[in-house]
Amino acid sequence: MLLALNKPYGVLSQFTPDHPGQRTLSEFQLPPGVYPLGRLDRDSEGLLLLSDEPGLNTKLLDPKNAHPRTYWAQVEGEVTEEALQKLRAGVVIEGKMTLPAEAKRIHPDLPPRDPPIRHRQNIPTSWLELTLHEGRNRQVRKMTAAVGFPTLRLLRVVIGQFHLPSDLTPGHWRKLTESDRSKIL
Repeated sequence: MLLALNKPYGVLSQFTPDHPGQRTLSEFQLPPGVYPLGRLDRDSEGLLLLSDEPGLNTKLLDPKNAHPRTYWAQVEGEVTEEALQKLRAGVVIEGKMTLPAEAKRIHPDLPPRDPPIRHRQNIPTSWLELTLHEGRNRQVRKMTAAVGFPTLRLLRVVIGQFHLPSDLTPGHWRKLTESDRSKIL
C-alpha cells in the first residue's frame, strides 16, 4: 500500500511525539503498519508518502537512484538570478557541495499558512521552485540561506513525477493508484 498525505505545518513526520503536546502523524487515522518514506521537518508542509511495503524507503531515498523531489520555498527578499545560478551549480552546506538543483522563480497561488509566516513591512518575499536529486537534512533551507535568501515557508509538491493533488488539502491522505505509483517509482 502506498499513500500520499498533505502534511500540514507543525506536524512531525513520525507517529510518536518526542515531547508532550507535539502533533504527529497519529492524528490522521492512517492505516495500521504504514511508515513515512522520508521526512518533512515540523516546519515544512506538503507531499509525504507513506507505505507498509519493505524496500520502498531505500528505492526512493538512496542518492544513487537520483529520485527527484520538487519544493516551493517562500524566501525572505527578492530572489536574484545570481542566487538561482548558484543553486543550479550546487552550493556548499556543512562543508560539502550539494548536487546541482533545478531552480526558478515561481508565483504560486496558495492559501496563507496557519499560523502565518513572519511578515516584515520593509522586506519583501518571493517564491522559488527547487528540484533536488539528493535529500540531506533541511537541505532546501540550508541552500537558500547559503545564497542569502532564508526560507520562510517550504512545501514539497512533487516526488518523482507525482504531483501533490490539488484536491488533497492539508491533513488529508489518499491511497495511490497504480497510475500514481508509476509516476513515483
